[in-house]
Amino acid sequence: MANNSSKIDTQGMSGPADPNVKSTGPVESKPMVIQPRRLFTPEYVREMKILINEILDEREYKKKMAGAYDDVNPLPVSYFDTEQFKHSVDEPEPPYEAWQ
Repeated sequence: MANNSSKIDTQGMSGPADPNVKSTGPVESKPMVIQPRRLFTPEYVREMKILINEILDEREYKKKMAGAYDDVNPLPVSYFDTEQFKHSVDEPEPPYEAWQ
């Protein structure tokens, strides 16, 4: 039979190394913080907001054009008209001006 020194005592593996140390009481743990995950990236959300606002502004513009408005300003360049936002690699992208 094998001697007792070849066995591993798994009962006290997580306790202190000094058997004379006494516990000071239960350890209070903080609740885990959960950060919710979203389906869309922040960039996608930003583009979707711009798209929705442009659609609503375009609908309002069409109503004004069909109505009796005298001073209807044309709509500015759309964020999704990528032809207007071309730039070289060493230049920043031209700024987008939100429709107001």
